Amino acid sequence: MGILIHTWVLVCMTAVLSLWGAVRSEPQVPCYFIFGDSLVDNGNNNNIASLARANYLPYGIDFARGPTGRFCNGRTTVDVIAELLGFDDYIPPFSSASGQDILRGVNYASAAAGIREETGRQLGGRIPFSGQVNNYKTTVSQVVNLLGDGDSAASYLSKCIYSIGLGSNDYLNNYFMPAYYDSGRRYTPDQYADILIQQYRQQLQDLYNYGARKFALIGVGQIGCSPNELAQNSPDGTTCVERINSANRIFNNRLISLVDQFNSNTPDAKFTYINGYGIFQSVLTNAASFGISVTNAGCCGVGRNNGQITCLPFQTPCQNRDNYLFWDAFHPSEAANIIIGRRSYSAQSSTDSHPMDIRTLALS
Repeated sequence: MGILIHTWVLVCMTAVLSLWGAVRSEPQVPCYFIFGDSLVDNGNNNNIASLARANYLPYGIDFARGPTGRFCNGRTTVDVIAELLGFDDYIPPFSSASGQDILRGVNYASAAAGIREETGRQLGGRIPFSGQVNNYKTTVSQVVNLLGDGDSAASYLSKCIYSIGLGSNDYLNNYFMPAYYDSGRRYTPDQYADILIQQYRQQLQDLYNYGARKFALIGVGQIGCSPNELAQNSPDGTTCVERINSANRIFNNRLISLVDQFNSNTPDAKFTYINGYGIFQSVLTNAASFGISVTNAGCCGVGRNNGQITCLPFQTPCQNRDNYLFWDAFHPSEAANIIIGRRSYSAQSSTDSHPMDIRTLALS
């Protein structure tokens, strides 16, 4: 009888383990590399001399690991995308990624970073896009060592997703900050967008030269609708600042053209544009249908509608965080990031991406 029971237990355990193995399937791509700014930084700025840091409460108040450097109460959009791609853990920051961990991807994003080198300098240390690309090159050399040779590394990297979301700070912490930068006086919005795209193209070409083949370029969001801009430049505290949003749209249109150019000129690679601006507009316009009731104020912060200064250390945030579109003066709440991340991965509208969403890119 004891032998029968023991055998039955073994059979049950085997069945459970088989089911667990089925549930924990391999991710859709072997690795996910992330480039960007504070919207997706998950700790790279923690140990550099910068005012752009978020490794303290109330940041991370709803994140299982607490404050990690994420500029959010919980998950960022790339955390949501990583989950949907099938990764069983979040992509580690470059500052702490090591060993075999880098084979599933690295997050190089840095708060206050821009396409231009000088962007965000008034906030102190940050890693601009060029620096993030250089850090990626370091990772590539490590991947070559781990896999044994360059051909194996190239084959491996060609299957990975590369998401790049930069440009926001080039407007917020450069073009529209005349006290620190003269770019707004030197260039028209069209000229400035052209300059940004020219530099962007060079860095993307560098990533391509170092093995990247599946690119998701994230458009700049509606900076003119952030609590910071509403507090400082909106006449009524609710109307978005059109001169800023107009400049953002010019950049995004150039970015779509850049995607088309790369797709025409690099047939062995695939580029897509994720319409962060349009997705955000959809959420803003239909906020109530998403359970969001507050769209013009941060859940935490200081100043008019918590919009002039971002969350202070150990400040008590609002209780109904899922009802807020923004977490602080600049950054979306986890509730908003979940919506944006899901629609970036799997488009709900034909305008969410061009020419494909991230799910399709992963399977291509």
